[in-house]
Amino acid sequence: MPLSTTPNGFAVPLHGLPRGARACIERLAEPEDEAGREVLLRLIEIGFLPGETVRIVAKGRAGGEPIAVRLGGQSTFALRAREAALVQVRALQGEGA
Repeated sequence: MPLSTTPNGFAVPLHGLPRGARACIERLAEPEDEAGREVLLRLIEIGFLPGETVRIVAKGRAGGEPIAVRLGGQSTFALRAREAALVQVRALQGEGA
């Protein structure tokens, strides 16, 4: 989904946000297979839940992986794009994450 949808309020995958972007987790996507369900469970366990704020701290050069994500302004996690794709967010304007 293109980034141009975020100003209109549509949820986009977390990995689609640019470095420095702040967002609120809208929902978690339904995984397609057992491996995806395991990843989703780990994301939930570490706090990637609807309503939490996130900020993209950094992205790797080659292919944009890993993605460093600050969760709730306290903890930073490195995610692969396929992991971040399970987290659907809405961009925030002018708010801290």
